Amino acid sequence: MSVLGIDLGGTKVAIRLEPGAGAEAAQSVFRWPAGGGPVADLTALAAAVEALCQARADDPVTGVGVAVPATLDASGRVRGWPNRPSWQGLDLVRELTGLWPEAEVRLADDGDLAALAEAGAAGCPDLVHLGVGTGIGGGIVLGGVIRPGTERGSCEVGHVIVDRAGERCDCGRHGCVQSVASGRAVLRRAARRRGHDVGFDALRDAWQGAEPWALETVGESAAALAAAVVSLCELVRPRLVTIGGGFAAGLPGYVEEVAHRVRQLERPEGPEIHLRPAALGALSSLDGAVLLARGPAPSARCG
Repeated sequence: MSVLGIDLGGTKVAIRLEPGAGAEAAQSVFRWPAGGGPVADLTALAAAVEALCQARADDPVTGVGVAVPATLDASGRVRGWPNRPSWQGLDLVRELTGLWPEAEVRLADDGDLAALAEAGAAGCPDLVHLGVGTGIGGGIVLGGVIRPGTERGSCEVGHVIVDRAGERCDCGRHGCVQSVASGRAVLRRAARRRGHDVGFDALRDAWQGAEPWALETVGESAAALAAAVVSLCELVRPRLVTIGGGFAAGLPGYVEEVAHRVRQLERPEGPEIHLRPAALGALSSLDGAVLLARGPAPSARCG
């Protein structure tokens, strides 16, 4: 019997089918429809899953784990998701359960699941993870368990305030790390500096070529993320901090730049901070979703 992991990203969706009996896993990625509302989005999701599962129609999916970036209320309705504003008020639990009525469908915060997967991959029971993508996600695992725990809400790492006079965040507040360090925020600042839109490939090439505008723009992101890392470590004293997500994974040397900025902020008597790239790269949330599909209360498989 198979399980299915789904990572609902801001611009794209990653899906992994893990069959039983040691068969090889299958994986696919698709982009959300341009300008699509909930109906178009969910139709595209269902079609992508069906295409992935077609080759193994004789192996039914019994569990589905979904990594969700949106904020949900207690009933499973979307309270907010800046990347898909049309999802506001959508009963996501009902909609996803309806897509796979024969399976056990479970949802959890994508940052929490990414942290859980990274803790398992590192064999580390006390870990802070930050994912730098379209937005900033992440989570905290202490004693091998997601904190603060799903019943009390997710760990909103992206909304740690790093600059009270900073840019306005999607949440309406000023200075959240997401408003400075996310991929979307970085490209927005790059466009202001260049006087025209800047794509990720152009930013990466300029960053690798040490062009001043790119160094300054990416450096601001790294500095903001470093401030969030140091603040979180002062609070929870993890053994390890990992940084992943598509934006971070796609910029060679980005994590090293964050580590450099962390060293500048550390205090001699403060916590010892060990920071490294995420072992699972940009796939941490997807790995966590697969863990969730296997059982209702996953914990980090730590040594």
